[in-house]
Amino acid sequence: MLIGYARTSTAEQEAGLEAQHRDLTAAGVEKLFSEQVSSVDAAKRVQLEAALDYLREGDCLVVTRLDRLARSVTHLLTLVERIEDKGAGLRILNMGVDTSTPTGKLMLTMLGGVAEFERAIMLERQREGIAKAKAEGKYKGRKPTAQAQGDKVREMKAAGRSISEIGEETGISRASIYRLLQGK
Repeated sequence: MLIGYARTSTAEQEAGLEAQHRDLTAAGVEKLFSEQVSSVDAAKRVQLEAALDYLREGDCLVVTRLDRLARSVTHLLTLVERIEDKGAGLRILNMGVDTSTPTGKLMLTMLGGVAEFERAIMLERQREGIAKAKAEGKYKGRKPTAQAQGDKVREMKAAGRSISEIGEETGISRASIYRLLQGK
């Protein structure tokens, strides 16, 4: 049985999720798991865990792209090991890779290494760009959103509102509310 897994990082990427669903369905996927969560939040990837739990011997987990599944070569190899321990395989559509063959396993490891290298280079360039922009006085960083509502938070607390109520109304985390109230 072909089991599909689709993921986008944010809810705003609805078109990307729909495209993955389309491609996975076209590939013959019979059961599809999907979610909208960052790959960094690995502990929160409930649907990936559900897909892995659903796999049985002879099944194949299908994803459209490698970056939809794993965030590093180490993570990829851990997932592949879990899949193989169940007697299942992994297929990555855009690479034409299928781990049920020795060549597919080799290609996956090599391509995973290249993908991780590309990501590291991109992050390095991003850091260099930020450093250059800071040196030129063009980069200010993220605007401190909680600080902008400091007076409102203090007023709400003085009026007897709970930390939870303040957080719900302002959208500020509990930790940030406590910092604002302590004057930090």
